[in-house]
Amino acid sequence: MDERRIYYFSPVTIEMNDFPSKGFILDIGGGGEGVIGRLKGEAVIAIDVSRQELEEAPGGPLKIVMDARELMFLNAAFSTVTAFFSLMYMKNMEERRKVFAEVMRVLKPGGTFRVWDVDLSEPPITGKDIYVVQLCCRVGGMEIETGYGQRWPSQPYGEENYISMAKEAGFRLLNRERNEHTFSLVFQK
Repeated sequence: MDERRIYYFSPVTIEMNDFPSKGFILDIGGGGEGVIGRLKGEAVIAIDVSRQELEEAPGGPLKIVMDARELMFLNAAFSTVTAFFSLMYMKNMEERRKVFAEVMRVLKPGGTFRVWDVDLSEPPITGKDIYVVQLCCRVGGMEIETGYGQRWPSQPYGEENYISMAKEAGFRLLNRERNEHTFSLVFQK
């Protein structure tokens, strides 16, 4: 990859603190670094469209190749669903809406959907066609340095778009936190 094509956001440190959960946790895009799997271990069912990403993730979670736009789980199967820097890989807002609808379907009443992502609502003018979000994740006594990136979206989107989509799907916002150009949101069914 030609480095001249890549815009690197400034590095952000994310403290992955434990969160309450009952039963299995569905982790959307749980391959690669497997951050949620590292935090919650065998309580996690990690799904990803990429078999290779799941194979690269550390052991612990149950790993299943699956598309989050069409979850193969029964209604009200989970109390907690997570998406750690995975929704950014959806092609457009319509695909993200499908994921929010599917998460609403598989969550039990009162269940939570936890989202971490990058805010691209006001992208910098860079002249570069690819961006990378650089992260240092502190989880389970370790530090994981990683980057998540892809082509700039055709339309800007960010935190407020996710909140709006969640409300459309029937969620209510419980918590929101901002860390420079990244954010975390907690929604409840």
